[in-house]
Amino acid sequence: MGQPGRHRKSDGSRVSGGNSDKKLPTRLVTGGRRKEWTGAVVNPPVWRASTHLYDTVADLRAGLKNNEDGRFFYGRRGSPTQWALSEALTEMEPGAHGTMLFPSGVAAIACALLSVLRPGDVLLMADSSYDPTRSYANAFLKQWGVETRYYDPMIGAGIADLICDKTRAIMMESPGSLTFEVQDIPAICAVAKEHGIVTLLDNTWAASYFLQAIELGVDISILASTKYIVGHSDVMIGSVTTHEKYWTRLRRTAQRLGQVVSPDDAYLALRGLRTLDVRMRQHEEGGLAVGRWLAEQPQVASVLHPALPECPGHEYWRRDFSGTAGLFSFVMNGGDEAAIAALIDDLELFGIGYSWGGYESLALPVDPAPDRTATSWQAAGPVIRLNIGLEDPDDLIADLAKGLERYEKAACKR
Repeated sequence: MGQPGRHRKSDGSRVSGGNSDKKLPTRLVTGGRRKEWTGAVVNPPVWRASTHLYDTVADLRAGLKNNEDGRFFYGRRGSPTQWALSEALTEMEPGAHGTMLFPSGVAAIACALLSVLRPGDVLLMADSSYDPTRSYANAFLKQWGVETRYYDPMIGAGIADLICDKTRAIMMESPGSLTFEVQDIPAICAVAKEHGIVTLLDNTWAASYFLQAIELGVDISILASTKYIVGHSDVMIGSVTTHEKYWTRLRRTAQRLGQVVSPDDAYLALRGLRTLDVRMRQHEEGGLAVGRWLAEQPQVASVLHPALPECPGHEYWRRDFSGTAGLFSFVMNGGDEAAIAALIDDLELFGIGYSWGGYESLALPVDPAPDRTATSWQAAGPVIRLNIGLEDPDDLIADLAKGLERYEKAACKR
């Protein structure tokens, strides 16, 4: 990995060089593996520590003057295990200055918004956003004095019409949660920059792998790293990556709220990160195979998969994304709750559960309608969201085929 400290100036701030000229799969393998953190082993060890010791009082005083990863201070500011993960995630986003870690994706979203909003501000949020994000805005932010106004995710540059003198931030999620609309991110960011408004993107679906948000114009990129970064359904963790303009505000807000990730969880996330390239390729292949097959089935009205032409914003996905994840939804042709249960309950290879991004496939009945306020949701029938894991796509298709047969029989009994 080269000489210790090659990625930072003497004050701890990031400098160009290091892995910046390497392709993303290489950065995933080499990121954060500094010699002073790994020693003679491949992976940064798990540094469990609350107290960091100083040699002298002078060193103690000096520690107060530097607040950057890579400098020991106290356990809440991390140690090499957390710093290695933060650095590796930062290197995934060209143009980024740093990454803060959080104990969950929701914690990451909440802190990112708190770092750029103040009482009296207006937040614009995509109507297709993740339900916990909406809940946080509608409850905590509202109580705190921030008004959230929802917008049609397909609005693009038309978002200019919604901006007022109190608008301070735009919260995007692309593709949208449950319904997978792909937004015109560059157009929204261009309008935001004209008005001095900060842009945030929940980039969990693309995992900073299929979309480098900051390079595309986004100010703050947020990941529920629980999903694809970890990849093994055994760690809760979130991350927020930003460029230099918003770095200090983000870092100070996180530290004042006492946000910290355990070194054990950071270690597991680092381990998952090393195989992200091969896993995402498999998720993509499996998701496309299953999605295309579902689109041909008579029981299915539509497939909401960004890589398929019928998905809203497909043209933006083709322009901005380098690939597609294994998470998408499909809409049934009629049916009711009993038919949905007949389809899902006896699936052999699909678990029933929240979250996604792990190696195992999941099937979840969802209802987008209650979470829409700026737009309305109408569909031919119930909606099922699939996480396509790392199983063989042919086996997943065979499992779903039996499920669709059960669905059809249950629907016909009504």
